[in-house]
Amino acid sequence: MPIVNVPTEAVVRLRFQVGTDGQGNPEFSNKNLHNIKPAALDADLHEVAQALAGLVQDPLDSVTRIDTGELINQA
Repeated sequence: MPIVNVPTEAVVRLRFQVGTDGQGNPEFSNKNLHNIKPAALDADLHEVAQALAGLVQDPLDSVTRIDTGELINQA
């Protein structure tokens, strides 16, 4: 029975460094962008993330793409 992964959604997570704790370790905050089309290109998502990060005073630490899909039995 072949199982097929049908993409349903993508999420883009922007991680910002918002400061440091009492010991000098960085502290982070995540902002998630939901309802991204699964067919969106990585380069385009990264470009949008960079543009949005320019509107925030905290420095952007990383951009992560999280894809979800439905596993369907093709029997």
